[in-house]
Amino acid sequence: MLSLGQDMSRVRPPAVAGLFYPEDAGELREAVLGYIESSPARGLPTRRPKALIVPHAGYPYSGPVAASAYRLLRDSRAMIRHVVLLGPSHRVPMRGIAVPSVDAFATPLGEVPVDDAHRQRLRELGLVGISDAPHLAEHSLEVQLPFLQVVLGEFDLLPLAIGLSPPDQVAHVLDAAWNGADTLVVVSSDLSHYHTSEEARQLDAQSTQAILERRSDLPDEQACGARAINGLMQVARRRNLRVELLDQRNSGDTAGDRSRVVGYGSYAVFET
Repeated sequence: MLSLGQDMSRVRPPAVAGLFYPEDAGELREAVLGYIESSPARGLPTRRPKALIVPHAGYPYSGPVAASAYRLLRDSRAMIRHVVLLGPSHRVPMRGIAVPSVDAFATPLGEVPVDDAHRQRLRELGLVGISDAPHLAEHSLEVQLPFLQVVLGEFDLLPLAIGLSPPDQVAHVLDAAWNGADTLVVVSSDLSHYHTSEEARQLDAQSTQAILERRSDLPDEQACGARAINGLMQVARRRNLRVELLDQRNSGDTAGDRSRVVGYGSYAVFET
């Protein structure tokens, strides 16, 4: 079980505002709305997804790809009240899955309360530990919050930092927090890192195929959030969920430099 890490008081403040996304609230809201409005609408599913897989780089790089997923939630305001958010622990090596001790996460758009009831339930089941350290400077969860705040309005959050966790461990956590139609699961993950644009396209196509086939063997080298994705895919197979690709590009497509890119993909998971 993870032990209590660095205390972040009762609210986890923004760590990457002004770096990954705009620090000014008005500018941030306008940027998010701009990405969503610019996202292609053709062929979008009409039903609300149960889960999303979205990238987590700086907004100029991955924002357009993430927006293709969040666009699906534009009509879900007041319908989704709980968000289970999973992302890799980039800066703090650890085993298992960590929830923070704080009461809320803050962004320039306001505070999002943490779902304490489900946090305590996961602890009682022995599925997670409480540790603030992996959450303190982690961007993979934080960059999703402004998108969620803009499209959903009010909701509570179950933030999960994923360390060295096998798919069945992540799947058990997801099963325990799955709940009904008012709960959304969001997995935060980029794809391949630091290949040429053409190499990235080939690797990311392989990753997309694995996700569409609902496999749980995606390697860390092809997605930094592979462990969360693999757990979600285990749940998807068991519950017979449908997975759809929404957008797949890389930073060479969105920000210009094609010599050393990061891959991004957005996917939606639907209950049948």
